[in-house]
This record gives sequence, C-alpha cells and structure tokens, in this order.
Amino acid sequence: MNPYVLLTSMSCLGLGTLLTMSSSNWLLAWMGLEINTLAILPIMSKMHHPRAIEATTKYFLVQATAAATILFASLLNASVNGNWTLESTDSPLSIFLVTTALCLKLGIAPLHTWMPEVLQGLDLVTGLIVSTWQKLAPFTLLVQTNAPYQLTLTMGAASILIGGWGGLNQTQTRKILAYSSIAHLGWVLVISSINPKLSFFTLILYFLMTTSMFMSLFLSNALSMNSLACSWSKTPFVAAILPLTLMSLAGLPPLSGFAPKWMIISELSKQNLNLIASLIALAALISLFFYLRLSYYSTLTLTPNSALPTASWRNNAPWTNLLPLSLTPSIFVLPMIPAALSSVT
Repeated sequence: MNPYVLLTSMSCLGLGTLLTMSSSNWLLAWMGLEINTLAILPIMSKMHHPRAIEATTKYFLVQATAAATILFASLLNASVNGNWTLESTDSPLSIFLVTTALCLKLGIAPLHTWMPEVLQGLDLVTGLIVSTWQKLAPFTLLVQTNAPYQLTLTMGAASILIGGWGGLNQTQTRKILAYSSIAHLGWVLVISSINPKLSFFTLILYFLMTTSMFMSLFLSNALSMNSLACSWSKTPFVAAILPLTLMSLAGLPPLSGFAPKWMIISELSKQNLNLIASLIALAALISLFFYLRLSYYSTLTLTPNSALPTASWRNNAPWTNLLPLSLTPSIFVLPMIPAALSSVT
C-alpha cells in the first residue's frame, strides 16, 4: 500500500473518531462516523485478496446500515423536539433506534454475526484496528445517548453469553478473538448506563489486552490453533507471554483482566442486580474454556511435523512496538485497583 494513502487513511481515522467524540450535535457525530468508516475501507482491502474484499464489503454494508439508522433516528428526534443535540434525545423510538444502531456498529449480540466473518478476512494488524479503535467513537455516542439500562443490561448479558458460547468450537485465532471482542464489549455495555467511568476503564483495559494478543499472534504468525504449536520453536518469548495475556483476557487473578470484571460485578451488586451479576460471572467461565485451550496449544503442545520450522530472525514492522507498550498494563495493573476504584466511584 502506498505510504501516502496509508497516512491519509490513518489521519482520517483519527479525525473521524475525534470529531464524533467532541461533537454535541447528531449531524456532526454522524459525519465523524462516516469519515471513520470510509477511512478504514482502503486499509481493509489493501491485500487485494478475495477474502479481504469480501470482508470489506460486509463491513461497509453493516456500517452503512447502522449509519443510516442513526441518521433516521436523529431526524425523527429533531422532528419531535426541534433539537439536534445529543443530550436532547428523549423520543423513546429514537433512543431505541440509536442504541440498536450503535450496538450494530460495535458488534454487540444479537447484532454480532458480521464481526467474526469480517475479522477472518483481514490480516491481524487491520483486525486489531477494527477490534479496538473502531469501537471508540460508537461507544462514546452510546454513553451520551442515555440508553435505558434495561436494554443495555439485556444486550450486554446476551453478548457475554453468545461471545463465550460462539468461541468454543472455533479453530481460527481471528474468529476466537472476534468472539472474545463480543464478550468483552458485553461487559462494557452492561455497566455503561450505571457507571460510565467504569465502562470506559473496562474498554481501555480491553484495548490494551487485545493489542497484546493481536501483536503476539502477529509475531508468531499464528492464524490457527494448530500453528500455535510452533510458537516455542519460532518465537519463544511470545510463547511465554501468550498464556499470561490469555489468562488476563479470561479475567483470572492476579492479572489485570480480573480488575474490570471484579469492579463490574461489585457495582451491579450495589445496584441490587444480583441475578445479572451472577449470570455474567458464570458466563465468564464459558470464555475461560477457549482461552485455556489456546494456552494449551501454545505452551504444552509441539508441532506434529518431524522437522521444526525455521525461526524467523527478526520482524522490523513498526507496529510490533505496540507489544511491549501494551503488555505491562495488560498484565500487571491489578495493584493499581484502589486508585481506579477511587476514580470511578
């Protein structure tokens, strides 16, 4: 890909996200979402492979449908109260349509079916952008719309359940990470209407853990579970840190991923939502199964081939620097929980 085209696309990605996050008007927020969507399309289709083109087309159709629904809902709300500001969205139908459209953009269940298929057709670096940066602008709008907590609780719990259940029978690492994204965004959505600061803390920590996971798989070139068996021979350091990242994603103490789950369950218990808290805590055990399976393949198995693959000497891609930057906070942030609790309460 031409570096100038790549620079322009990445700049427009940042511009669209910042425009959406800083706007208080539905029209400007919609324009930011459209800039964001159009900027990612050349990056997704840069491989010129049929699977990449298919994934780009699916992503464009889904995002265009969600954007059209948001525009229709904002027009409907403006016709009711004559105001385009985000805070004045008080029409029940408009709030429902906006919440549904934003959940479609985020890949929240039951509007999640596009996410695994799109990620499967992309390379790992582009999949990282779709799984992290592209979620920031829609989630900011979702928090600002004051969606009813009954709807967010229901869709969030469904997303946690379906994300864990859907990843059980997958063998492709990109699809497993897609279902992991669905499940983690369910945790973010469950608490978004009750404690927005805690939901943003969970989202940022999810971004760090997912970045570590994608970069680890990128360095070891592991696109399937069978290829993880070659990790020890190709990239021993990645094979050593991969189980830690996976267990952090699973939410096991004393790793960082335990922090947001613990805080969310505690906050739900304070709101007397004990049934939802128990349900999502049990649903986290389903996700733990395929995280453990990935850890088993990467650490306790060897390739069935008699000749081990040659180790790649060096990878000079600039985005591999994201691994050391995201690895430490995605594993060792748990001692900072008291400071995080004081900031979100």
